[in-house]
Amino acid sequence: MPNLSIKDVPEEIAEALRQRAARNHRSLQGELMAIVKEAAEARAPAAPAGTGPALQGWRRGTRSIEDIAEELHARYPEPVRGGPLGVDIIREDRDRR
Repeated sequence: MPNLSIKDVPEEIAEALRQRAARNHRSLQGELMAIVKEAAEARAPAAPAGTGPALQGWRRGTRSIEDIAEELHARYPEPVRGGPLGVDIIREDRDRR
């Protein structure tokens, strides 16, 4: 089986990957394999007709609603009155990129 490596990974990216692995109850190696597998299996559909250059590179999400719900449950296991605010979830997701 081939080995792959990525050199000179910035520390903030490495730390984000470690935290993601912990949230998903995986080792760093297991998390990286899941990311690579998902990317390798993803098929980006063509942009919708008539979208023009504004949406070039458009790609539909590849995760199911169940996967997203499971991830949110893992990130927010304690029931919070009314659940987490949407703006907080979006901000956290944006900041992780």
